[in-house]
Amino acid sequence: MEALQILERVKSRFGDRVLEISEKKPDPFAVIEPGAIVEVGRFMNEDPELAMDCLSNESGVDYKDRIEVVYHLFSYTHRHGAVLKVKLPRDNPSVATLEGVWKSANWMEREIFDLLGVNFEGHSDLRRILMPEDWIGHPLRKDFVEPAEYHGISTVRESPIVRLDTKKK
Repeated sequence: MEALQILERVKSRFGDRVLEISEKKPDPFAVIEPGAIVEVGRFMNEDPELAMDCLSNESGVDYKDRIEVVYHLFSYTHRHGAVLKVKLPRDNPSVATLEGVWKSANWMEREIFDLLGVNFEGHSDLRRILMPEDWIGHPLRKDFVEPAEYHGISTVRESPIVRLDTKKK
């Protein structure tokens, strides 16, 4: 099944909870109402015609006015895939976890939480995975300001471009 056929099947099942379907190449996608993502994910996993048995990637994107969580799904049985997105507010981005549908969501959601600050409701172990536990802020957000130091260690790095240019002279 082609990606757009998959997304239309989801739209026919969930109606207005599928907010948008984009035909953009190379990866058409559907924007799902955040409150429906678990139900949609479970349907896509359990429906025999879709059989999306793999959450191959889950990532977060900061667009200044919103945070998006992007889900890349794949069916090993049917060798087809689809992309879903949820749009969340910047001030308190929160969506239900999908680790009950796909176990691979666990670590990917921890990374998104750590770097973008998205709260995955119901997650079994939502804590930092890359940054230190006491790190303040989320470094992949566009509004993140890196502190000048962390525990007395400078975070300022000299630009290698400037250094290379001065050696040429």
